[in-house]
Amino acid sequence: MLSVTDIALTQFKNYTHRAYRFGKRIIGISGRNGSGKTNLLDAIYYLCFTKSYFSSNEARNTQYNTNGFRLEGQLERDGQLSRVVCTLKEGKKEISLNGEAYERFSQHIGRFPAVMIAPDDAEIILGGSEERRKWLDGLLSQLYPGYLENLITYNKILQQRNSLLKTINASAPSQDALLDIFDRQLVQHGVPVFEKRREFLPAFIQQVQQLYDYLAGKHEVVSIEYQCALLDQPLAQLLKTNRHKDMLLQRTSGGIHRDDLLFLLDSHPMKSSASQGQRKSFLFALKLAQYEVIRQQKQFPPLLLLDDVFEKLDQDRVSRLIQLVCSPGYGQVFITDTHASRLEEAFKNNADNFQLIPMM
Repeated sequence: MLSVTDIALTQFKNYTHRAYRFGKRIIGISGRNGSGKTNLLDAIYYLCFTKSYFSSNEARNTQYNTNGFRLEGQLERDGQLSRVVCTLKEGKKEISLNGEAYERFSQHIGRFPAVMIAPDDAEIILGGSEERRKWLDGLLSQLYPGYLENLITYNKILQQRNSLLKTINASAPSQDALLDIFDRQLVQHGVPVFEKRREFLPAFIQQVQQLYDYLAGKHEVVSIEYQCALLDQPLAQLLKTNRHKDMLLQRTSGGIHRDDLLFLLDSHPMKSSASQGQRKSFLFALKLAQYEVIRQQKQFPPLLLLDDVFEKLDQDRVSRLIQLVCSPGYGQVFITDTHASRLEEAFKNNADNFQLIPMM
């Protein structure tokens, strides 16, 4: 089992300095809006992913009028204690594990897996393709270390190729040799990412379907369609075919960076045809299926971080969710709400495993 035993936050978001100890499997965090509930969840997420769930801009993660922050937490996995420290000082970030700083932050990903469910997750369904790729990449990066390394390298090469395209004229092929090199590198690192995405989704959607039926309390057919140009032609051919167009556009128009996921309900796009309740059931099913896949792959349950779910789900779905996360297969769960009494009522049958932390 994976758990967080303690955490200290210094100059992180609205925290000047606070420390918390967690002694139970289910941690309820209560307080009024703006008291720091979500920020505490985000600090735990940061320890696991070396970044915020909510903002890639580190200035937004730093307390106002300060030049950095520090997060320190102790995590226990299968009886072994580890101390993670994340610091940002004058724009420089450092992550260390048991006193040893990482050379590459990607080395940390997957060591302490976690799943966050938050109100803004609706963008995975309603937003653009980047939101869906970000979600899928976050999941696969926790499962397969090589996946993240290939993705990072692909994106670096893509930036270099796009920079080159901005400097050359479509009628002057003098840079073809350099484009050939970039294309070979994109193929080398992009194809493994494509193959892992394609292989992963068919079995995954079966778990999403089971959890959707459970949360919704009825059966409706949900599916995920993987949309990728590489399903029709190899990446090397795609890049070659698109080269002249890329020169005109001054950017790389085809590749895994354009992939998308189409979420379907009874064969219709969920974005436009599903009700709000159906979308919520699907979103929670998606995230809980992510939890299940990580648990099966890692052979221990990841952390589950639930932000404001009582306000986002109806009573029936909340009851099913609570029953699920209290089951033996689940590990440490952090859940926020504005009402302490609602948290206590929800987990009254698991009082021995429940700890309530009030935000002051």
